[in-house]
Amino acid sequence: MMKKYGILVVDDSAFMRRAISQILEGDPSFFVVGIARNGEEAIEKIQRLKPDLVTMDVEMPIMNGLQALEQIMETSPLPVVMLSSLTKEGAKETLKALELGAVDFFLKDNLLSNPDNNQQIHEFLTRLKGIVKAKPRNIKTVVIPQVKKTRRINKKHIDLIFIGCSTGGPSALQAILPRFPKEFPIPVVVAQHMPPGFTKPLAERFNTLCELNVTEAQHGQTIRPGTIYISPSGFQTRLEKKPDGSVTFRVDNDATDKALYKPCVDISLTSAAPIYTDRLLAIILTGMGVDGMQGSGLVKKNNGTVFVEAEESCVVYGMPKAVQEAGYADGQYLLSHIYDEIISYLKYE
Repeated sequence: MMKKYGILVVDDSAFMRRAISQILEGDPSFFVVGIARNGEEAIEKIQRLKPDLVTMDVEMPIMNGLQALEQIMETSPLPVVMLSSLTKEGAKETLKALELGAVDFFLKDNLLSNPDNNQQIHEFLTRLKGIVKAKPRNIKTVVIPQVKKTRRINKKHIDLIFIGCSTGGPSALQAILPRFPKEFPIPVVVAQHMPPGFTKPLAERFNTLCELNVTEAQHGQTIRPGTIYISPSGFQTRLEKKPDGSVTFRVDNDATDKALYKPCVDISLTSAAPIYTDRLLAIILTGMGVDGMQGSGLVKKNNGTVFVEAEESCVVYGMPKAVQEAGYADGQYLLSHIYDEIISYLKYE
């Protein structure tokens, strides 16, 4: 018998509560265990109804979604997916929610703008299933060796670090990017699956948290040492080597591109691997699906190195699992150890 997962729908709009409930109950995997009109009500109903997942609005009276989320993560942590608006303020609040522990977010406009377009609803439901089916993570109780190496790894000169991630990625990036010191000499390129309009605020947010300069990658921009580049959402970001030896970004929105994600980790890695060969370190963090597996295969074919996040710390162990099972991972590490593993691996004297 198929397991059904109980969802608590939290929104101050009766229309939104009804619309989200109908979408959820149209899938046999879910049932709506309850509704709440504000954060205070949500906290009380989580304690009483024990849902498997919560969909949370941000702007609500009495107690808003961010205040509720902070309290939920302290008292009764469980997967929370934010339903966000596509505004500059909505993007900032969503990124704050991801920092506070929300596992993912989805745009309300995408769910409601065209009821006849089932693709967005299908993606929403697929992502929720991936989250609820993932085993609960509690790093404090996991007994695991600090290092899980797939093969012997020797120190190397690296000229580019590439990081790919999806569900759970923003909080995973926060455990790594702010730790790079001001004098760090290697560029870092990040491909994080996000809807259009969210990667620029993400770059701006990380620019306030990091010692390195963080910017959204731009078409024609030369990749320079000591900078973190966030691939823009809604576009594909490729790397190109110029005749003078410099490497630049090619950022475009090719109408013939059939990739599921924009940015797509595979597309970026496929362009980077032949340029950087054995001087490329690719890191695949938490995320749903298999994006990054094909690109990691090309990294290995060009003698580069691939690290993946260990299952025990992933929000969703999809992308790293695909790379690991394909035999492309040189090392598999808990999120809390990945930065140290990067630094211990690099030669940059």
